[in-house]
Order: sequence, then structure tokens, then C-alpha cells
Amino acid sequence: MENINKYIEENKERFLEELFGLIRIPSISSIKEHKPDMYRCAEYWKQLMLDAGVDKAEIFDTPGNPVTYGEKIIDTNLPTVLVYGHMDVMPVDPIELWESPPFEPEIRDGKIWARGADDDKGQAFMHAKAFEYLVKTNQLTCNIKFMIEGEEEIGSVHLGQFCKDHKEMLEADIILVSDTGMIARDIPSITTGLRGLSYWEVEVTGPNRDLHSGIFGGAVANPINELSKLIASMTDANNRITIPGFYDDIIEVSKKEREKLAQAPFDLDGYKKSLDINEIQGEEGYSTPERTGIRPSFDICGIWGGYTGEGAKTVLPSKAYAKISSRLVPNQDHNKIAKLFKEHFENIAPKSVKVEVTPHHGGQGYVCPIDLPAYKAAEKAYEDVFGITPVPVRSGGSIPIISTFEEILGTKSVLMGFGLESDAIHSPNENFPLENLFNGIRTISRFYNHFKG
Repeated sequence: MENINKYIEENKERFLEELFGLIRIPSISSIKEHKPDMYRCAEYWKQLMLDAGVDKAEIFDTPGNPVTYGEKIIDTNLPTVLVYGHMDVMPVDPIELWESPPFEPEIRDGKIWARGADDDKGQAFMHAKAFEYLVKTNQLTCNIKFMIEGEEEIGSVHLGQFCKDHKEMLEADIILVSDTGMIARDIPSITTGLRGLSYWEVEVTGPNRDLHSGIFGGAVANPINELSKLIASMTDANNRITIPGFYDDIIEVSKKEREKLAQAPFDLDGYKKSLDINEIQGEEGYSTPERTGIRPSFDICGIWGGYTGEGAKTVLPSKAYAKISSRLVPNQDHNKIAKLFKEHFENIAPKSVKVEVTPHHGGQGYVCPIDLPAYKAAEKAYEDVFGITPVPVRSGGSIPIISTFEEILGTKSVLMGFGLESDAIHSPNENFPLENLFNGIRTISRFYNHFKG
């Protein structure tokens, strides 16, 4: 550990300036005006890889955003690790809630504040620096490949085909990913499960134009009213999802495994306090960690329609809209769930309105066995740096491409995350503790010391 600590100390300022340069590129994949920024980011990653010591690096076009690939093959007889990360970030709205410009990183209170500081520029950057250290000190004991994509935040819509087209190039013994988190600053954890995802947009149409709510109100169906009723019917009094067939394929987690998962420390009062809520809510019969780790969910991510400007406007709107997501658990097929929701939502709509459901991106859930050699290597690496054995946890989040990797490449992934709940990813004032950034570099470098394939 002494050598890596010295290397980090000697190069700390350079590391931060390189990371800040990456963060300053507003690579928002969901906004088409930022397409040139995606290529700027891809070029930046290519240079990062080359400077770190890869033998070659290349930018690949896709029908969407680019993928940057790099590799260092020291011996084809040695095991190979494929590092996956993403260069794209979420939009920054509402911009007025940011305490500093989202693409001008600042260090305050021992943290980097910026969009992408954690998700996933900061966390992917740790892999480049751990690799650089191993190369510069002649400690690299396996082959390493990097694949940094530009569409994770919009569902990795073209990466599956990229993997099919370049299956031989991406061949590896394990895929290493840092796009998840830890339980707490001093409690490391390895994510062993991810929820899947289905996502839809719904449009409810009533009259052929906006109407005067006094003249027509009470006689013509209001699309916002009807949309609200439809949404409310999607869960019952026990917060179970009411879509017919929704739970059919779920493999219930055993009592023994639930008991093991319950060993992970969780402060319910602290959880509520951090969110400024008085009570929790969720599916009856499950704890809060279980509700976000081993059970599915159904949430309205956005809803709009009618007049939302300043003051009053007495209007009965023609249309209403909502964006809806459902987090799925392993063995639930996102395509099947997308179809079930569309059929159910359209079938229960009253004849007074027209309903259109448009499925968006989705992905399968994922479970990582804790007896994999790579998992054991990661476990030992955390022990080296943090002094305690990491806790295996199931995350409520989704990284749809992880299950695609297993399906197409036949390769398992180990999720070594270093983010914290307080990092506020996807929200204003995203941040990443410097301590976690540098501990991530230390832990990843130790992974390679323990990994034997």
C-alpha cells in the first residue's frame, strides 16, 4: 500500500486537473445538441487511455454516440479484465438549484462538486489511474481492456449491437465496473445484484383542443384527471403493483438470503432524516433495503399538461402526459413487462379519452455470484484498503447493459462502486468525496494484485 499511496500523493494535482478536464465537457447524451460534446469526450478518453499506458486506443462510431476502446495485452496466456464505464451524464435541470455551475468542478468540504463527479466520470477515471500506476511501476499481471460508452444514461441503446459486432475484441475473463456505491464512507460494499428497468411515456387525449373549464368542465373528460386516476390504479393499498401478470416470473428470495441481506447496516431514522421525510412507504411485508434491492417498483418520473404558467388560466386541457418507470428484479423480462403495462393501461382507459403508450429503453436485472474468483479478489482489495470485509448488497438501481454483457459476451461483471447516497447523482449538486476517489484508485489497483483469473 505504501507505493500506491506515494504515487497518488505525487500525482494528486495532475489527477484532479485531468478529471476536471473530463468533467468540463457537457456530455449529456439525452440532448441532441450535445452530440459534438460526446465526441469531444470520446477523444478525451482516448488520450487518457494512451497517457495511462494502453498499447492502442480507438474511437468507434455507433448509430448513436461513440465508444472509446483501449487495450494493453501483455500475454495472451494471462487472464483479461474488461473495464466498462460511461462518458455520458444526466441533464442538469433544475439549473437554479446548483450551488456552483454543473460543468465547472469545484472542491468544497473535501468533495468534488459537478455533474459527472461520481456518475460516472469520477468512478471510471479511477480505473484509468489505477491502470496507469500498475503500468508505470511494472506491476501489471494481466491484460486490460477499456470500453467507455456514451449512451448509458439513455439505456445503452446501441452497445448491445456493438458487443455483437466486436465480440472477439471484447473477450475477457471478467468485466470490472465502478458505477455503483458503498453503504457508507467507512463501510465498503460490493453490489451483487441490480434491478432491471422498463420505461414508458403515456399520452392521454381528450377533446380536440383546450376548452374553457367553466363552459365544458363537468361535461367533457379532463385528460389530466383521467391520467391521474389511471396512475393511481397501478398500485393497491399495500403498494403492490396491479398490472396483471407483473409478478408471475419473480423468483422469491429465500428467508435465509433475506436474513443475510439484513445483516447490512441500515439506519432507518438517518435515512428518513437525510431525505427530510416523516415516514417511509413501500410494499407491505418488506424492509426498506428489501424494497429497493429485491422487490420491483413503479414510479411516475414526470407528469404534465394544461396550463402551468404564472397566475390562473381556466382551461380544460386537450392532452396530458406522463413518464413512467418500473424497476424490475432478476428473472423479470423487461420486454414482457413493457408489453403487459401497455396492454393493461390502454385496456382500462375510459372511452372518454384516447391513450397511447410508447415504450422507451429497458434492461434486465443482474446477480453476481459471490464465489467468483474476481469477486474474491475484489473482496480482498477492499479489505486491504478499508481494513474490513465488504458487505454484499443488492442495489435498487439499474445498469441495463450489465445483463446484456452476460447474454452477448458470456462474461460476468463485478461491481466495485465507491459512490455514496449523499453524492446526489442525477440531482443538482452532484458530488464525489476526494477520499472515495483516491481510495477507489487504491482498491482497484489492489484488485489486480489478487486477481488470478
